[in-house]
Amino acid sequence: MSVMIKESPISEKAMIEEAEKALADISRVRDAVGRVIFGQEAVVERTLVALLAGGHALLVGVPGLAKTKLVETLGIVLGLDSRRVQFTPDLMPSDILGSEVMEQDEFGKRSFRFLSGPIFTQLLMADEINRASPRTQSALLQAMQEYHVTIAGARHDLPSPFHVLATQNPLEQEGTYPLPEAQLDRFLMQVDILYPEIEAERRILLETTGVDEAKADNVLQPARLKEIQTLIRRMPVPESVVEAILKLVRSARPGQGNAETDKHVAWGPGPRASQALTLCARARALYDGRLAPSVDDVRALAEPVLQHRMALTFAARAEGTSVRDVVAKLAKGI
Repeated sequence: MSVMIKESPISEKAMIEEAEKALADISRVRDAVGRVIFGQEAVVERTLVALLAGGHALLVGVPGLAKTKLVETLGIVLGLDSRRVQFTPDLMPSDILGSEVMEQDEFGKRSFRFLSGPIFTQLLMADEINRASPRTQSALLQAMQEYHVTIAGARHDLPSPFHVLATQNPLEQEGTYPLPEAQLDRFLMQVDILYPEIEAERRILLETTGVDEAKADNVLQPARLKEIQTLIRRMPVPESVVEAILKLVRSARPGQGNAETDKHVAWGPGPRASQALTLCARARALYDGRLAPSVDDVRALAEPVLQHRMALTFAARAEGTSVRDVVAKLAKGI
């Protein structure tokens, strides 16, 4: 049995035709990204899944792992209008959102005019987001959730589609500010970037230190990306997948009858995590050429969707337990 989320009806034949077209487009996107980003297949998959699901992603890793390069490449490949903001301790909210300036016309009449900031773009790269102060970080909250900003009481809508791909250095590094919980919850996924495998690193050495370097090519347009995002929201979700998502997310909350969670977790994920898992499971299924998500998709996405939406108790941290360990155990139980 499948559950169809409320959308205008679409026949099975039309769904299959649309899915085949989308799969061909996604395949071209993967190939285009693979010509520039070597290795890191899981990172590319998760980041693309976040974009296909219509959300935002937080890329976490030490410097030098091509986080910025990946975001730049995706902007070119997907044909998105992209802007980059380098987050620094002295960055102000108005540097991101924009501000009003007073102007005077030829008759001496004064009025305010809004000058839009770099957030008015389709793909915003928030580079090293945790190096800015919490006040500046919070400037993205409304934009990421409601897709508009309010300046001096006036609403300004953002372009569509609108995505934030933020890069973050590990919190152990100097000069970083932890992102507040409300900010983290706006990210559909947290994608951890690890060191490349030796073969991928060998290819990086050989292909990026010469005169000619591979450059990204545009293979998709924003309008087509929106169509694929709409198709993903139309995909049916099997009842077993819905139950697995509910069981996983609820078991990650203290006070829900799970002894391990009660012992290790201070606070767990809210309903937005369930929404994120549902969307990402559909997007991952289409990414793999399937018309409906499976419980395996939920297990594969448990860590990137849940890890930034949970906090461990002091005792759990003292024991050396990590959020990934807790999530992995919970995922095995669904």
